[in-house]
Amino acid sequence: MTRQDPAHASPTRRRILACGAGALAAACSAPKVARAASEPAPHDAGLDELLGSLTDQRDSVAPIQESERRERRARGGRLLASMGLDAILMEGGGTLTYLADVGWGKSERLFAFALCADGSHFWLCPEFEAGRARLQIDTPQGPGGEIVTWQEHEHPYAPLASALRARRAFRVAIEPGLRHGFVQKLSEVFDGGTLVSGQRFVVELRSRKDAHELEILRRANELTQLAIRTVARTLEPGLSGAEIGVRMDAAHRRLGFTSPWNLSLIGAAAALPHGDPDPRPLERGDVILIDTGGSFHGYQSDNTRTWVFDAAPAGTVLSAWNAVRDAQQRAFEQMRPGVLCSAIDARARARIDELGYGPGYRTFTHRLGHGIGVEGHEDPYFDGGSAVLLAPGMTLSNEPGIYLPGEFGVRLEDVVAITDAGADHFGSWQAAASSPD
Repeated sequence: MTRQDPAHASPTRRRILACGAGALAAACSAPKVARAASEPAPHDAGLDELLGSLTDQRDSVAPIQESERRERRARGGRLLASMGLDAILMEGGGTLTYLADVGWGKSERLFAFALCADGSHFWLCPEFEAGRARLQIDTPQGPGGEIVTWQEHEHPYAPLASALRARRAFRVAIEPGLRHGFVQKLSEVFDGGTLVSGQRFVVELRSRKDAHELEILRRANELTQLAIRTVARTLEPGLSGAEIGVRMDAAHRRLGFTSPWNLSLIGAAAALPHGDPDPRPLERGDVILIDTGGSFHGYQSDNTRTWVFDAAPAGTVLSAWNAVRDAQQRAFEQMRPGVLCSAIDARARARIDELGYGPGYRTFTHRLGHGIGVEGHEDPYFDGGSAVLLAPGMTLSNEPGIYLPGEFGVRLEDVVAITDAGADHFGSWQAAASSPD
């Protein structure tokens, strides 16, 4: 696609074009691995001083209310009916959080939620856990609903099958996160019933965010960018990637996030998209890659910035950074309703190839991006095999990268939202190769 003249670009596109490939920095990311430091850290007065400008921002946007989740369940019921399904069954995870805001860890004992096509729902729970389940379910902000229980000497499958049949739910979708072993055992006792994949249902239900979701996601990603900028100003020679990571997690907590995570990588450690535990200390002129985020009102942020510490970028670093930035922008310019997700990945990859870093996955080793919402990675995905058509309200990461083993890696990541006319992005793209400011 020919680059649009900034003078004739929309306001959103002008903001992006103003950054230019020469103004190195931005965002990108590959799949991540949460760090152990995402757990609450001991109070550190030194970090308080370094990050003192950051304050809790949870009051800056309202969280999702039970009335909104009630409407989601009603919409889910209508969607099931339109697909010829009677119910969908799920364990704890993103879809259950989206529909009911009930969190439940996975164990050998099945705890499940069933949403029916008439909009009603019920729970399956071990009898001895029913009291604990009620503490989440029967609250002013809870979803309520009948709990079908089973005793320790029983298996849960016959009671579950009976509860489904009693509600005339014979064609039942299985949410993708429900473990296969449970599905297999249920199928053995579900006489007269059929179990089918719920993948398409989940994509239809969750992939298009409403205005409130978009507001929370925008704020979350703006705040993560603020956290990166703030931590960047605290860096000094001698810090390890792990020490930088402690500061990133602390910055997110100060802003009101839970479960913060990060990949804070120095030099050659960033040549692997998920990092290399290289403990060498930060030095002037090193490439720094920070990929980070957290949960804000239950929605996820995910941003990556790459820059050169305390020196002007030059040579192969500047060339790679500009190539990544250009690929990110080219991908963004093609985003609009009706375009295949696979075509967006292809557009970014083609630009990387044109600039000498191809072919294919040679240096740009991962997909372009992933959906994001109540989960950090969710449908749809910007990958070469996706047949999903973009639609207004979809939110995804846009994160090309170039990785040169033994030298450095560059990844630039921002979260984008598909609009009626094209796309928008959350936060600022105006970072530079010498600073994420």
